[in-house]
Amino acid sequence: MENFYTDHKDCYINEKSNDFSTCPMVLVHKLISGKWKILILWYLCKGPLRFSDIKRALPNVTQKMLTNQLRSLEEDKLIYRKVYPVVPPKVEYGLTDIGNKIIPVLEAMHDYGEEYVSGMKNEECKM
Repeated sequence: MENFYTDHKDCYINEKSNDFSTCPMVLVHKLISGKWKILILWYLCKGPLRFSDIKRALPNVTQKMLTNQLRSLEEDKLIYRKVYPVVPPKVEYGLTDIGNKIIPVLEAMHDYGEEYVSGMKNEECKM
């Protein structure tokens, strides 16, 4: 995926992307694509959560899938994993400094969702 759109000729904002070897939009897509990544990041916006709290917020995700998504977000430095030396082990996940910078993007996505739902309700009323 790293070499996708490297020349930026098809990029929506290609003049701003020419300084990069990879299109920034392709990079962001790689970082947050995944069935559960956006929602994991969304729930971590309020603050750190334990694995069980994230699992409870996402009841349809399997433990294996959640673990994989968390590891991927950690590898990409969007979240951190903190292990407390207690018995039983306590593990907590939270947004890193760079992960916190995605909050306005997630909030914009949420706002768009609200507008979309409102627009659909207004369309139904017109029918």
